[in-house]
Amino acid sequence: MTSEIGFHPDLRRARFLPRAVVSPRTVRLIRALGDRGGRTQPAGGTIERVDANVTVRVFRPAGAPRRAPGLLFVHGGGYVIGTAAMGDRFCATVARRLGAVAASVEYRLAPEHPYPAPLEDCYAALRWLAGAPGVDPDRIVIAGESAGGGLAAALALLARDGGEVRPVLQLLSYPMLDDRTSARTDIDARRLRIWSVRSNDFGWRSYLGELGSAPVPPLAAPARYADLAGLPPAWIGVGTRDLFYDEDLAYADRLRRAGVPCTLHEITGAYHGFDLIEHAAPVSRDYRGAQLSALAAALGGAAAAE
Repeated sequence: MTSEIGFHPDLRRARFLPRAVVSPRTVRLIRALGDRGGRTQPAGGTIERVDANVTVRVFRPAGAPRRAPGLLFVHGGGYVIGTAAMGDRFCATVARRLGAVAASVEYRLAPEHPYPAPLEDCYAALRWLAGAPGVDPDRIVIAGESAGGGLAAALALLARDGGEVRPVLQLLSYPMLDDRTSARTDIDARRLRIWSVRSNDFGWRSYLGELGSAPVPPLAAPARYADLAGLPPAWIGVGTRDLFYDEDLAYADRLRRAGVPCTLHEITGAYHGFDLIEHAAPVSRDYRGAQLSALAAALGGAAAAE
């Protein structure tokens, strides 16, 4: 059931939220505000260096077994904003309730660092996690939100082709997968919140950089990747009021047709990033519960109660 304006009734802020937040004019301010929290030590976690360009914010479970499962989290922000600290709450929950070593990667942002730099940073973090003491390299999940979900999907492809790390699940929350969505003219902007077609165009142009009219590399936009066979099972969550709804459903369908098990979790009337903005709403709690259940099944355990 949705409200009279088409949003989920639990999402009471929807009618007051802007249709877009990120633009060339706002990106510097948003970055400045986010950087303050991104530099601080995470409560209950540590900041560890992967290489000259990459750090991770790491949360380890108390009394972890000798070989705990691992989770690599990739934050969102349209490839142009955001910090690894955005994953603190999720990673801390995963460490506490699932007994996993959870790391959120601080990757470089576009347009200063276009493709492939952000993806290379994430791959470096994945390899670091797989080799970290106390982590079972055969039980690693890659997870991401929005642009981070797009990077996580690309990371699954890169890991498959590289063969060094074999994740057991790709957990994709409203992933940003297809640059071609920016060219659509059939989308009613009034139905969207937080992330618009214009924001999307800005994000993709920033990420793709100087490619210009050259063919978009499939690893930059996973929806363009022809061969999806052999990827790890996927969990994809997206709301019906999200700009990425159609591209996410199409990707889930392609995964299934390629023989990849894929759970599609649709939330009627949910907008982009709803679970982060209205964290305490029942629909957001249910969404996180579904994510934790998928993680527990993939990692061979049950989620501990709060």
